[in-house]
Order: sequence, then C-alpha cells, then structure tokens
Amino acid sequence: MAQRRAEYGANRLEEAPPTTAWALLLHQFHSPLIYILLVAAAVTVAIGEYIDAAVIAAVLAINAAIGFFQEQRAEQSVRALMRLVSPKAHVSRGGQEAEIDSAELVPGDVVLLESGARVPADLRLFRCNDLAIDESLLTGESLPVRKSEVAVPEETAVADRLSMTHAGSIVTAGRGRGWVVAIGRNTELGSIAQSMRSAEIVATPMQERMRRFAQVVAAVVIAASALAIAVGLLHGLRLSELFLVAVTLAVSAIPEGLPVVVTITLAIGVRRMAGRNAVIRRLPAVETLGSTTVVGSDKTGTLTENRMTVMEAVTPVGGVTLHDGFESPPLSEPLRSLALAGVLANEADIAPGQGDQEKVRGDPTEGALLVAARRLGLDFRAERTAHESLYEIPFEPERAYSASVRAKDARRWIFVKGAPERILDMCVNAAGEGRGTLPLDPLEVQRHGSVLAGRGLRLLAFARRELEPEEDAARTRLAGLTFLGLTGMMDPPREGVRESITACRDAGIRVLMITGDHAQTARAIGRDLGLGDGADPVVMTGAEFALLDDAARERAAAETQVFARVAPEQKLAVVHALQRRGEVVAVTGDGVNDAPAIRAADIGVAMGRSGTDVAREAADMVLTDDNFVSIVAAVEEGRITFDNLRKVTFFLISTGAAEIVTILTALALDWPLPFLPAQILWLNLVTNGVQDVALAFEPGDPDVLKHAPRSRSEGIVSRLLWERTLVAGFTMAAGTLCVFHWELGEAGSVARAQTVALTTMVLFQVFHVGNSRSEHQSVFTRSPFSNRFLLLATVAALSVHVAALFLVPIQLVLRVEAIAEPATWLRMIAVASTILLTMELHKWLRRP
Repeated sequence: MAQRRAEYGANRLEEAPPTTAWALLLHQFHSPLIYILLVAAAVTVAIGEYIDAAVIAAVLAINAAIGFFQEQRAEQSVRALMRLVSPKAHVSRGGQEAEIDSAELVPGDVVLLESGARVPADLRLFRCNDLAIDESLLTGESLPVRKSEVAVPEETAVADRLSMTHAGSIVTAGRGRGWVVAIGRNTELGSIAQSMRSAEIVATPMQERMRRFAQVVAAVVIAASALAIAVGLLHGLRLSELFLVAVTLAVSAIPEGLPVVVTITLAIGVRRMAGRNAVIRRLPAVETLGSTTVVGSDKTGTLTENRMTVMEAVTPVGGVTLHDGFESPPLSEPLRSLALAGVLANEADIAPGQGDQEKVRGDPTEGALLVAARRLGLDFRAERTAHESLYEIPFEPERAYSASVRAKDARRWIFVKGAPERILDMCVNAAGEGRGTLPLDPLEVQRHGSVLAGRGLRLLAFARRELEPEEDAARTRLAGLTFLGLTGMMDPPREGVRESITACRDAGIRVLMITGDHAQTARAIGRDLGLGDGADPVVMTGAEFALLDDAARERAAAETQVFARVAPEQKLAVVHALQRRGEVVAVTGDGVNDAPAIRAADIGVAMGRSGTDVAREAADMVLTDDNFVSIVAAVEEGRITFDNLRKVTFFLISTGAAEIVTILTALALDWPLPFLPAQILWLNLVTNGVQDVALAFEPGDPDVLKHAPRSRSEGIVSRLLWERTLVAGFTMAAGTLCVFHWELGEAGSVARAQTVALTTMVLFQVFHVGNSRSEHQSVFTRSPFSNRFLLLATVAALSVHVAALFLVPIQLVLRVEAIAEPATWLRMIAVASTILLTMELHKWLRRP
C-alpha cells in the first residue's frame, strides 16, 4: 500500500499558487494608455514640472486602486475543485471495512458506495445493487444514471460509462462497490482541472479596443510633438523652448482622465447589473456582455428548472396535462389509480414544509411522481400508511421495472411501474371507469407513447393486479395485470426563457444549447424554447463534432442550434470554433463540466444558487437568480455601459483635439502659447474630469437592444465620432484662438490672454458635454434633468473654474488672472455656444 501511495501520490488535485497582491496590483498598470501616462509623468519630472507630475501620478494611483479592489478576488477555479473531493472514503482492505481520508486512496483500493455519498475517485464497478449516480456535475445529464457491472469499451464517452463512476459525482440511490482506477489529477475531475489551467484567457473586446485606441493616442502624441518641433525650428525657437511646447502638446493629446473614467463607468455598470441579478467579478466583462454575439447555454439548471416534473398523464379513458402549482384537475377513478400506483411503487420521499420546491430524497423521477400525485389532490403519505408494504422489487436496468406488494382492508395488490414496452407485456386489460376494465389496445398505447416521446418526455407505464388469497407475496407472478396508463416527464424550461431567447435574437445575439443530455431530450427542449426559430433546431452530438476538422467545426458552430451529449473538452472546442469565426462568446453553466468553457469564453456566466464553486470561480459574471432571463437584462446594461464609454471618450478626445489644434496653430502663427501645461491639466482633470465622470451615469437609449452587437474590429470611437471629433476640435480651437488674439491685442498681456483662452475652453466644454450625451439625438431633445448628476457636475465644474480665477493660491499655480468684466464674459459665452450649432448641423447632415 505504501509503495502504491509513493508511486501514485495523494488523491488530491494540484493547487495552483494564489495570485499575490503585488502581481494583482502590477496588473492594473498593464495597459498601453497607462504606459503613455507613465511616460508623461516621467517627462514632466525631467523638466521640473513637479505639480503636473504629481497630478498624473494621482490619476494612476486612483485608477489602480479602483481596479485592484474590484478584481481582488483572484482566480481560484482549481482550488474550488478541491472541495468536490470527498474528505472520507469507505473502503475494504484486507477483508476489513474502514473509513479513511480520501487523500489516502490508491489505485486498486475497493471503495464501498451508498446513497448520499460523494464518489472519492474514479471507480470501475464490480457490484451494483440498484445503484444510481448523479453525474450532472460532470456530464450535464439531468437524470441519475443507473449503473451496472457490465463492461463498456474504453473509448465510451463519460456519460455512457455505465460500469464506471467518477470522482465528484453523488450516489442518489442503492449501493455498490468498485475498484479505484484513477486518483487525483488522473481522474476525469483532474482532467477538467488541467483544462481550466491550460485554457487561454482571451482579451476582451474592451481591452482590444483600448489597446488600439492607445496606439492612436501614442501616434498623435508623437506626430503633434514632431510637428511642433519642426514648426518651432522654422521660426528660430530654441530646442529648450520647443521641449516645453512638446510636453504641453503631449499633455493635451493624452486623455489623462480616461483610465479613471473608464474604470468608474465600468463600476457603474457593475452596480446597475447587480440590481438586475447579475454580479460582475471582473470589470471588463461589463462591456463584453454588451458586445456578445453568441450565447452558448447549458440546459440543465440554466434553460430548465433542474427538477423532473410530470407534464402529461394518459389513462385508458383519457389524458390530462399537469401544470406547475397546486391546481387540481378533476380526479377521475382511472387517474386516481394511476397516481396511486406512482405513489406506492416508489421509494422516494419529500422533505415537508418547504413549499413546492422541496428536497426530494431518492430518485428524482420517483420524486416527480410524488409531486404530481399531490398536485392531483392525492395525499401520498396517507396512502402509503393505509397500504401496508409486504414486498418490494427494486428497479434494475436489466428488468426495467419496479414493483410493490401492498395490503389494505384484507386485500392485497401488486403495483408495477417501468418501461412501457415491458409493462405492456405483463398486461391483459386496461382500467376503465369505476372499477371496471376495458380491452387493452397496445397499438393505441404505443401511439400515445410516441407522441409524448416525440416531445422529449421520459415515459413510465403503470399497472396493477389484485393477488389471490393463496398467492405468496414474495413469489407473485407479474402477469395478468391491468394497464393503468402512462406518464410523461421532463425537466421543464424556465419561465420567461423562451421570451428571453426571442429578445436575444432581436438584439442580434444567437443562442445555442450546449448540453450533456441526450440528443432527443435536447431537441425537444430546444424546440419548446424556439431555438429553431419556428422549426426543429439543428442538433449535433459532441462525438460527431469531435470528428470534424477545424474548418468543418466552424461551419457546424454557425449552423447548429443544439449540441447534445457534449463532454467538457468538446464544449471547449465549440467555444474555440465560435471564437475563430470572430464571435464574442458568452457561455453559461453551473457544473464542473461547464467550467473549462466558461473560463475560455469571452465572458463566462455561472449560476449563483445551484452552480458549483468551480463554475462560479471560473466565471466573469454570476447570476444570483440562476435565471437565463437575467442575461438579457445584463446585455442591455452592458450595451448602455459601452455607449456611455463611447460618449465619455468622445468628449475627452474632442476637447483634447481642440487643445492640440489651438497650440499648433498658435505655434505656426508665431503667437505665444495659448495654454501652459498646468492649465492643460486643469482642463483635462478638473473641469473636464468632473463632467466626463457624470456622463457615465447617462441613462440608456430605449432601443438599445434593437441594434446588432458591435464588431470586435469596431473601435471604442466610431468613424462617425472620429469625424465629429475633428469638426468639434477645429470649432473649439478657432473660437479659442479668436478670443486669445482679441485679448492679446486689447490687453497686451500674455497671462490675461491665456486666462481668457482657458476660460473660453472651459465654456466650450460646458456646452459640448450636452452634445456628447447622444451620438444621433439633438441636445435639445434630451432633458437636462434626465441625468441630474451631469447637470450638477457641469454647474460644479464651471463654478470651480470661476472660483479658481479669484483665489490667489490657485492663480499662482495656474498662472491666471481674475476676469471681472461682463463684456468679456458675454464674448466668451457667445463664442463657446457656437459648438452647439456646429454639432447640431453635423448630426443633421450625418443622421442615420
């Protein structure tokens, strides 16, 4: 035993070292835009502009702090898997039974399984006594799997290995014994853990857009600085003077407040989504969800309720459809007999006192029969008490039925339930009205069964017979029975999911079902949910998908609506095929089998209530209500967040463009600089900074879900807004240069002219922030009170600037003068208001 333990190691999963706080903090600076700010800070220190450097450093610190605390919960996916390994194992060693730590298991050990136990390792079963295993954690199949000792081929998929049971699964019924064949990282659970470690985490659309945007900013900084130096040299300026001009231009070009505002905007989106049952674990996921083009959803527990429910009951004299709730259809005698058989040939129970969502003890299928009987008005506990149990025949896959001999009022009955074809072979007639019987029509029963099975329902048939007085209960013959009817059950779709899928389709988002369940069941659920858009959905199994090459996989991913019987590695392959097509993929799930795909997706979505720790830790977003419906709400908030990021960015870069054009034009005309570096930072971080943060609170457009998702290749600023940036920049630059030149000629003071130019630019921002509230709508159609924070921020920004003109300490830092003349203020306001007319004209000319 010691030799095997030394050879194979402990039965535990390898745990990845946790991310250190320092590594997490350094990660906050891993952005091209941040690199530019770091260079700007270094340059300002080098030229002795320590106030400017301190301001930039404060910006970097605030951004890092917000990102650090938002993402402090490091990835712990593999450590969460550890909690799925049972701490104890019941083994048989040397003919003696004992309970040991599961970490001490080695291949060759014999493990004893009983109802309620968690399987501690991968086992090859050699003895099964009505053994049923819940493997949904690994396979996604909603029903427990009945196990047997019969060997299966080695290449059999995990979900079909009836002679195997795997670590992390749960025994729902019966007993069994098996040899340990794999422990730790060699188990199926360990394979999933390895997949999660090796899964590549793709850059989010937001990260890609910010990277491209930072490259544009860097190019503008370099080009503007080079142009300024070239123009300055032509005018005979010294290099030391031109260096200050270049720094001023760099400070103008860099939107210093953008990293902070982006982080704040995403954080606002996080808060909004939390109010709609979606908890975001990583900030960029907010915007990513708004860009999603495909949602690959797990079935069990996500699209469906993860509880077996009797949907149809058919007796020889008619049928009834059962609905959730406690309404009771008229309980005819044939229907009562059917429900009674389902109660008495049944070993399950339901924990009392918890409403209609009780915890089923035993097989979920048998639990569903108890719930259905109660909905029909039958007190199953009272009936079990009234019908004394004399003999039980448990369900075995080989016999395909179970039976119970019961006694009541000196009469004995045998009640049988099982596969329809098996039960029909035992029956000679069918139950009629009252106590009478009808001729049995097997073809009619098969027709009803085909209809129910075609809708994806799992069928059970029921029969009974009264025993003769001399008949031995333990040796009763299973023949001459009276057929009572059929039930069809399924794990039903969640309420509102079909409507949510339609809403996704309207928003340009395709919804796929990716499940470990059988193809027929998945097809029926997909049809009920409308995945086929009016027709049966196209279904492909994981085994079929695995045989395709990469090109064929991409075609299949585009044409298939339902992937069934999918193993974890196959679900991961589907995600990769979609991503190679350029799709932005969201993956939802709740089990261990979903975790690798959740981690590899552009945005992973886990269930908060029923989901496993593994799925939640791998996810970017957790749904607190386990409801697919909440995804649509989260998509809406994600799109609003992106729109607000676009508005903020446009506002910042258009005012930055105005500053650059103003400085370059003044340099070309051989004028003094209209702004100093400290004044530029004042514009960008104080007056501008208050308003751009407030833009992040802008309410969304009502038709935000009517538009198609944005392409990955589309930048954070659209072509239309780049065009508008130039128009706005030249408009504000022209107005600022006019008042600067006027004041310079009138007063003869450069400081006075710079103060007027700076204040005019502040006023331009006050008007222009209203233009930035919508890409297409007129500023005059949006109430200023619909975003009260922006209204207050605009008033505050202007008030702060006016106060700064009259406060001596700030005058010294900014090198500005007080402006007290009303005529000057009227002139500046008149010039600044021209930005409204220019932007309205551009919106009208470029209306969609």
